[in-house]
This record gives sequence, C-alpha cells and structure tokens, in this order.
Amino acid sequence: ILGLGYVGLPLAQEAVKAGLSVLGYDVNTKLVASLNEGRSHVDDLSDGDIAQMLAGGFRATTDESEIASARTAVICVPTPLSADGGPDLGAVDSATRAVARNLRPGMVVILESTTYPGTTDEYVRPILEEGGLVAGADFHLAFSPERIDPGNPQFGPHNTPKVVGGHTPACTDAAADFYGRFVDTVVRAKGTREAETAKLLENTYRHINIALVNEMAKFCHQLGIDLWDVIRAASSKPFGFQAFYPGPGVGGHCIPIDPNYLSHNVRAKLGYPFRFV
Repeated sequence: ILGLGYVGLPLAQEAVKAGLSVLGYDVNTKLVASLNEGRSHVDDLSDGDIAQMLAGGFRATTDESEIASARTAVICVPTPLSADGGPDLGAVDSATRAVARNLRPGMVVILESTTYPGTTDEYVRPILEEGGLVAGADFHLAFSPERIDPGNPQFGPHNTPKVVGGHTPACTDAAADFYGRFVDTVVRAKGTREAETAKLLENTYRHINIALVNEMAKFCHQLGIDLWDVIRAASSKPFGFQAFYPGPGVGGHCIPIDPNYLSHNVRAKLGYPFRFV
C-alpha cells in the first residue's frame, strides 16, 4: 500500500485482519519510523491498532525496491487541488513511477486516489507500461475509489461497499478478488472511467445538497421558519427524499475539492462548463 495516511492505513489494517501480509510504503521517513514503533497518526486507528497490525505482519518502509515483492500494489496518495482547479497529480505520479520501476508480470495495480475521469487509463497506465509490460496482458490495472469517512463509528473499509473498475474485465476480476478478501461487498463498474466518475458523483451530490440546505437555512431564519422541523417533516416521505442538514460549511477531505475535478475535466475535454455544479 503506497501512502499511509487516513486512507491507506485503515486499508492496511483490514488486509492484515484478513491474513494478508502487508507492506506499507511512504516517502515520509519519520512517519514510517513512527508506525514501525507502534504509533498511529490517524484518528481512526489507535496505537494499539498499529501494534496489532505489526504483530499480524504489517511493516512500513521507505525502500521502494520492496514493492517488487508484492502481488498487489494499491496507490492511496493525496490529490490536492492544483492552481488551475484540477487535481495535483504530483503524488500520484511519484507513486506510480515507484511501482513502474518495480513492476512484475502478474501484479495487480490499483489506484484509489480521487481524481478526474481518465486518470487511470490516460496518466497512470502509460507510466506503468514504459518498461514494456502491457496492462491487461502482463499485469492488471484498476481504479477503486476510497470511501473512507473519518470518525464514522458505523462504516469503515470492511462494511462499506467497494467500487472497482478495471482496464479490462479480467483486471476488474483481479482487483475484485483482492478486495473481496476483506470487504463485504464489491461493486463492479464497467471500467476505470466509470469507477472514477462514480466517486465524483457521490461527492458532488453531497456538495450540491449541503449547499442547498445551507442557503435555505439563511432565508428560513429570516422568514421565521424552523428549517429543522421542515427537514423532519420532509423526511417522513418514504421515497424520493434524502435529509441533509445545515452546518458551518462543507467539511471533510473530499467534499469541497472533488466537484472541482469533475467540472475542470468537463471544461478541459469538452470546452464548456458543468453549469449546475
């Protein structure tokens, strides 16, 4: 697992619980040393959780040559917003090149980092194929969007359905088989672009509805309407309505960022704006 942050570390934990031998790769030497000493840096995992992972076969490293020993390489690095409104693929580029330098026939390579539709096929695949191995023939390539919700006590990596889209149907099967060892439900998408776009649709849906209810909160307050009671009443409808609640803004690592990837991609590839978003 490349990238040992709030996405990669819980994923590693679930894989270790399932009996897999997991190597965590990160470029942050202090972080790697801290994990190997049993200290956690993410809220959802305690020091005790890290100790259990180490006892179960987990190990962190900064030595990229060890990637060559893996059957499956999962890229879980951040994709912050770039100056032009799209994703900054610097970390994805570095991680992909680390895998490419250590790619072996039969390996499964999965990108989990949230990004624009086409990244896996147009950006990641050419880098991996520079050494002569071909995706779908010599190694498997897939995209599976992370769905980590930090601090959620009910849903974690194990019981949150995992969307998987491969470069080929066989690639989808290989990635689904991997996740199926420690995730309850695997949802197969048609391909990598569909899996990439599914993540952006999920978060754009939330962004739009949070913005809607926050705007309603302002004018309902001014009109003397109790919006909380309005939402309660509307929620009694058993179909066609999903409750969203007003708050101090749009929170989380993804919600304020991901819709920009989608609108930036539409404008860049099609030449017109995603007007509604």
